[in-house]
Amino acid sequence: MLFEFQVFHTVARRLNFTKAAKELFISQPAVTKHIHKLEQHFKVKLFDRNGARIQLTPAGSQLLQHTEELFAIYRNLEFAMNSLTSQHNGHLQLGGSMTAAPYIIPPILAAFHGRHPHVEVSLVTGNTGEIEQALEKKEIDLGIVEGHSRNRSIRYTEFIKDEIVLVSNPSHPLAKKQSIRPEELKQIPLLLREPGSGTLEVVAHALKGVGIKLSQLKKEMQLDNTETMKSYLLHAPCMAFISMHAVLKELENNECCIIDVKGLDIGRNFYFARLQGEAEALPELFMRFAMHYNGK
Repeated sequence: MLFEFQVFHTVARRLNFTKAAKELFISQPAVTKHIHKLEQHFKVKLFDRNGARIQLTPAGSQLLQHTEELFAIYRNLEFAMNSLTSQHNGHLQLGGSMTAAPYIIPPILAAFHGRHPHVEVSLVTGNTGEIEQALEKKEIDLGIVEGHSRNRSIRYTEFIKDEIVLVSNPSHPLAKKQSIRPEELKQIPLLLREPGSGTLEVVAHALKGVGIKLSQLKKEMQLDNTETMKSYLLHAPCMAFISMHAVLKELENNECCIIDVKGLDIGRNFYFARLQGEAEALPELFMRFAMHYNGK
């Protein structure tokens, strides 16, 4: 039934039988036949038709979700099987943002090297702006970055999700409070990341949503390294916005705690970044491997 699922998935995305037929290189009657076959098999109606317009039924919406999961499993299976028989070599130059490089990339790199030992990999670290500049100068082949800024010369592919949280040491006067109001942030000494940092951009964007500008914050210091920020926090009555990925060990060891800010949720995505039009094999191989590794 794989082809029937593919036909259904194409129609569900296009909501148009004619466009689906052209995309699949089959006739429109053939598309209709495959959809009817699925409807007869599951004994449900998948599309509501109103003249030339169609829309998914509740059953169709559910099937769309499952077919997307099915195709994702199929792609991962195909990738895993191909990796067993293919030997890749060459030099891959990676760039990682200040959060991605130390906390997200290393375990993936270790697994990648175990699978592809003949690929030589180098990794450079910088903030999001610096990694994007390195891409434009072709100093690296692939970057992993975060942030709201978008460079038109760069193609971004969503990788994994992250959350930025407000962190303090356990002895901070506010550490025992379950939450604080956004206005209270203006009175708390805060460590902030440096200009050009993807983390700083995301924090600034989220704070606007609760009516606060970066300029209104009580800035203790700006630092360009998350490890430095964490060490500073251990010895000072201040707070910092830090990626959840970066403080997992400290939270487990009770070396720091999270302070909830009412109404402030700072979610973000990490992205693969490549120059527009670039489609080299090794960056694509690493991206697919990382996606598979993260989804295992």
